[in-house]
Amino acid sequence: MLPGFSPFPELSTERLRLRQLTMGDEKEIFLLRSDSEVNRFLDRPRAETIEDARQFIQTIRSGVQEDKWVYWAICLRSDPALIGSIGLWNISREHSKAEIGYELLPTWQGKGLMNEVLPPVLDFGFSRMKLRTIDAVLDPANTRSLKLLEIHGFKRLASSEVAGTVTYSLEA
Repeated sequence: MLPGFSPFPELSTERLRLRQLTMGDEKEIFLLRSDSEVNRFLDRPRAETIEDARQFIQTIRSGVQEDKWVYWAICLRSDPALIGSIGLWNISREHSKAEIGYELLPTWQGKGLMNEVLPPVLDFGFSRMKLRTIDAVLDPANTRSLKLLEIHGFKRLASSEVAGTVTYSLEA
């Protein structure tokens, strides 16, 4: 696996730019992490204050610097405002494996943006990071996300239901 995420690996698609998260994203991160619709299928504490968002951004930026994960802010090519995020987490260099996670602000959901963003992120994971497997762990009631993963070749693991989640996996 290639070492490090420095310089930060920006990615782009026809409509979108994936860039490094900055402290200037605090308002949008707060909206993502406090929104009940966004958090409906996620097992995480909701952001209660803008300070919670700042702490999250600092944690993410530190983890990127330490090569613990890579996390992109999703924005339109024509507007740098964050509309969502996507990242590769729980990276196991020993097993050449990582977990993918993503979210969009509600006004941007259902517009095909994740279908556009997933291919370059998967390519980055497999080609640049030399991963062999990318997993996604999600709530089985999150049918839109399940469908997205299946469209992009992820397969449900046979014995994946643990603590109310299912695991989907994609091999290089």
